[in-house]
Amino acid sequence: MDNIRDIDEIKARIEEAVKDIKSSATMREIKMKFLGKAGEIPSLMKKLKDLPPEERPAMGKVINALREWAEGRFNEFEKMVKAAEMDERYQKEKIDVTLPGNRRKKGAYHPDTLIVDELVSVFAGMGFEIYEGREIETDYYNFTALNTPKDHPARDMQDTFYLGADYLLRTQTSAGQVHVMESKKPPIKILSPGKVYRPDDDATHSPMFSQMEGLVVDKGITLCDLKGMLDEFAKKIFGSGVKTRLRPSYFPFTEPSVEVDVSCFECGGKGCKLCKGTGWIEVLGAGMVNRAVLENCGIDPDEYTGFAFGMGIERIAMLKYGINNMKLLFEGDVRFSKQFRV
Repeated sequence: MDNIRDIDEIKARIEEAVKDIKSSATMREIKMKFLGKAGEIPSLMKKLKDLPPEERPAMGKVINALREWAEGRFNEFEKMVKAAEMDERYQKEKIDVTLPGNRRKKGAYHPDTLIVDELVSVFAGMGFEIYEGREIETDYYNFTALNTPKDHPARDMQDTFYLGADYLLRTQTSAGQVHVMESKKPPIKILSPGKVYRPDDDATHSPMFSQMEGLVVDKGITLCDLKGMLDEFAKKIFGSGVKTRLRPSYFPFTEPSVEVDVSCFECGGKGCKLCKGTGWIEVLGAGMVNRAVLENCGIDPDEYTGFAFGMGIERIAMLKYGINNMKLLFEGDVRFSKQFRV
């Protein structure tokens, strides 16, 4: 009789417990309390050994019936609880499609990236291949092979970041031209963009900046070929009405050497603040490859000639976009960068 009373009491407590169940976690706890290995219903089975042998089968059937009833009751409420939880989740995650959407801010390219991409596109259209050299160079490739004398000021400690007796951070991307000429026979037509390093720091200079060098070596190359190519470059970058002019200059690795100016694209050559009243703006240096450089690279200067040119990416960006301080290009200010969306 005690076992029968236990069964009735367990049923009543189960009915009372399931009324207040609000979550699946609570349901699992109550289910374990009554049906777990140490639960109340399995405990009744353990009490069968205390009954007389003839009463055990009947009582076992009663307990099994209780277990089946409890499992069915719990399963029934479990479905109800899960449905309620799912409905609550749907309500929380519901999206009102009539509300205005959240706009994602558009990213922007750095001015240097825009200029490099534009230059690469222009020169690739003229048949140039891209060569990216190494940033750590030897004294030979950065100076000696480019016909730079031992006593040249560019070799001084105050103008070069030396990493040891023979290694340095390249001061110009021209070093890459020597690697190409040593490993490839003419015709050569390459463009070499990259970072360069010099101990210089003010509003228009930075210890690290970007350059782009160009090199053409073939039979019959003349200064006229250089002028024609630079005319095309200036029109593509600064506008169709821009003209170029060459002024005599000096670089150890070119002879003759020239400074290249473009007519002011701001005032049309009349004279303004940008061109300092001259009507012209200096943009790059160039010249015919020095015979000594060709010889150093194993190229016969009597059979082949070539021209080279080099420009500062930041300088082109500052001129084209009207940037008055070079440091703005290195600060990483998003307010600055977002002005150059394409």
